[in-house]
Amino acid sequence: MLTRRLLLAAADSPQARRAVLAAPGGRAVVARFVAGETRADAVVTTDSLVARGLAVTLDHLGEDTLDEAAATTVADEYLGLLGALERAGLAGRAEVSVKLSALGSGLGADGPALARTHLRAVCAAADAAGTSVTVDMEDHAATEATLAAVAELRADHPTLGVVLQAYLRRTESDCRELLGSGSRVRLVKGAYAEPDDVAFRDRAEVDRCYVRCLRLLMEGQGYPMVATHDPRLIEIAGVLAVRAGRPQDSYEFQMLYGVRADEQRRLADAGETVRVYVPYGTDWYAYFMRRLAERPANLGFFARALVGH
Repeated sequence: MLTRRLLLAAADSPQARRAVLAAPGGRAVVARFVAGETRADAVVTTDSLVARGLAVTLDHLGEDTLDEAAATTVADEYLGLLGALERAGLAGRAEVSVKLSALGSGLGADGPALARTHLRAVCAAADAAGTSVTVDMEDHAATEATLAAVAELRADHPTLGVVLQAYLRRTESDCRELLGSGSRVRLVKGAYAEPDDVAFRDRAEVDRCYVRCLRLLMEGQGYPMVATHDPRLIEIAGVLAVRAGRPQDSYEFQMLYGVRADEQRRLADAGETVRVYVPYGTDWYAYFMRRLAERPANLGFFARALVGH
């Protein structure tokens, strides 16, 4: 827990960012987990993963946009990305993930409306390209507004997905509200530093909540997206899917780019849908540190990769 808190603190540290880049092989290690800084990098990586039988969700990194112009730039990047995926023939296997804060939700009283306007444009572009959008969840203070925005936009864009975080105490209740037909829910453990009154702190408690939520989603009418690298939870997800009578195309597994690639291939070879979460962009550092904090194993991947360089 102490290591996790230190890593989350380092996510906001310019000095720590410089240290990561200055470490021997630091940039090469980051490249293992981040596809690159440009749209072209993202499309090349997506093409490579799709050729291996994997699906993709692309995240243009960035959050807490500071002004309207920056929010518009982010939205325009997603529109350009969706067009590039369609032209490359990849839209059928690649969707996009977006944070409302990157679209301007934190810009004062008008921010939430601005973010929804941008999200509508991204959803419309995804519909036109033949793919879908998932709204990433941020810290607990944004949960209610994120769920409200998704509920509103689903009236016109029913495939719009949303992320729920199992470490939040409210998530089991939120799952029960999102069990309807076509509802796309990505279930993650969670990667933000949260207070005890809103989040479970013990890893075993988080895992138990994850399983309870996973059972609800598998027994519901929606489309569960099981985002975990935990072998035990992957096995439990498979068992719950069988018990619920779900065919393999009625749910999917999701894993991070650069993490457990062998397991991604194993599941795909077994007929499972496996979607790789592929981040790209210049604002990669906070994402990278949260991934290290999320599970001690991720820190181990980073350390071993550094040693290898």
